[in-house]
Amino acid sequence: MKILFTNCEILQRNINGKYYSIHGFLGVDGEYIDYIGENKPSNKYDLEKDMSGKLLMPGLINAHCHTPMTLLRGVGGGQSLQSWLNNCIFPIEAKMTPYDIEVGTRLAVAEMLRGGTTQVSEMYDFPYSSAKVFAETGMKANLCRTGLCFDASLQMKDWPRFNEVIDVAKILSLDKPGNDELFNEINCKTLPDYMKKAAKSGQVKGDLSVHSEYLSTSIFVKEMSKYANTTNYYRQVHASENKQEVEDCLARQGTTPIMYLYNNGFLNGGHTYIAHCVHATDEELEVMKKTGTTLVHNPTSNMKLGSGIARISEALRLGVNVALGTDGCASNNNLDMFEEMHLAALLQSGFNNDPTAASSHQVIDMATINGARALGRPDTGLLEVKYKADVIALDLSSPHLFPNHDIAELIVYSAHASDVCLTMVDGKILYEDGKYTTLDLDKIKQEANKVIEHLFK
Repeated sequence: MKILFTNCEILQRNINGKYYSIHGFLGVDGEYIDYIGENKPSNKYDLEKDMSGKLLMPGLINAHCHTPMTLLRGVGGGQSLQSWLNNCIFPIEAKMTPYDIEVGTRLAVAEMLRGGTTQVSEMYDFPYSSAKVFAETGMKANLCRTGLCFDASLQMKDWPRFNEVIDVAKILSLDKPGNDELFNEINCKTLPDYMKKAAKSGQVKGDLSVHSEYLSTSIFVKEMSKYANTTNYYRQVHASENKQEVEDCLARQGTTPIMYLYNNGFLNGGHTYIAHCVHATDEELEVMKKTGTTLVHNPTSNMKLGSGIARISEALRLGVNVALGTDGCASNNNLDMFEEMHLAALLQSGFNNDPTAASSHQVIDMATINGARALGRPDTGLLEVKYKADVIALDLSSPHLFPNHDIAELIVYSAHASDVCLTMVDGKILYEDGKYTTLDLDKIKQEANKVIEHLFK
C-alpha cells in the first residue's frame, strides 16, 4: 500500500549528527519510505493522512529486553541484582511454559507499539513462542536462545543447550530448515509459513547468545565464540552490570567480564552487543571501540537495582556505539523508551557535573540509529528515502510539548510514550490513536491474568 503523510513535521539528521525538523510530506511505498520533502510529491498514493500538529520520527529501538517479564512487572523490588535474580526471578521463571512466554510477549508488544518502539532485541527462553508473536503482530525483533551452561566439566557435544542456541540463530535466519525439537513450543514440526515470511523480510532475526560470564562456563564461551566467528550472526550478552559481578569474575577468571569475553573471542567481528557495562574499565571501553562492540545502556534498570551509572560520556568520547534498552519489566518497570532517553541524558549530566556529557542529539542516536547498528539493521533508525518505513508520530498538541524551540530537546526532555499517536513498522500501521491493528488488548489482559494466577500460586 502507498501512504502519504501530509502537513507534518519530519525529524531529520544532518551529516554532523544534529537533529532538526522540516514541515512537509513523507511518502511510503510498501515497506519503504519513497519520498520526504517540503512540497507535495507528484506520485499518486492510495491513502493520504493529514498529520497536522504531528511530528514524524524514526521508530525507537529497544536494544536489550526480556519481553515476557511483563508478567513479572515489579517483582522483588528493593533487592540487589544477585538476590533479586536468585530469590525472586529464577524461581518464577522456572514455572514458565511456552504459552506463558507467548502471552507475556504479546503484552510487551502492545506496550512497546503504544510507546513508539518498533524494534526490540529479545533474550529469553522459548524463543519460538516469542518469534511467533512478533511475526503475527508485525513488530521487528532479534531473538535468541539464552546461552547458559553451569557444569565446567561438560564438553559442548554433550550439552544440548549449546546446539539449541546455534539452531535458533540459524532457523530464524532461514539458514537451516526446521525439525528442531524446540518447535514443540508452538506445536509445529517446522517453521510455519508466516514465520518464514517474517524471517525472509528481516522482520524477525536470529542471534547467538551467551547470557553472561556468571551463568556460563569458559568452554561454552570459547566454543560459542569459535562458532560465531565463522558466521555473520549478531551476538547478545550481559556484562559488568554491578560491582559484585565484576569482583566474582576477577576471582573466577582473573580478569573483568568484558575482557573475559574479549579474551575468549566473543567480541570478534563487530557483531556483539553487551547489555549494561556499568562498571566497564578504560581498557574495556577501548576494546569495545576497537572491536566495534556496542554498549547497550539500561539506565532505569541499573538505577532500580542499585547497580550504578554506566560511563556513557566516556564511551561516547571514545567512539563506542552506544544504544539504549529497557531491560525487562521486573527491573524497570516499563518498556518506555522515551523514559530511557530522558534518564540517559539526565544521569550523565548530573553524574559528570557537565550538561554536555550526553547531548539530546546523541541520546536520540542511542534510541534509533545506534540501536539499528547494534541489531544489524542498517536500513532502519532514520527517516530517509529507501529506508524501511518504521515511522512513529508524536502529537505535539499537549501543553508539555509547546513551544518547540529545539526539536531534539523536546523529544528527550519533554516527550512521553503517551504522546505517540501512530506506530508504523515496514509500512504497516500497527497502532493508531488507541487502536491496534494486529492485537486485541482486552484479550491479552484476560490471558495474562490467567497466567499470573498460575505463576504466583
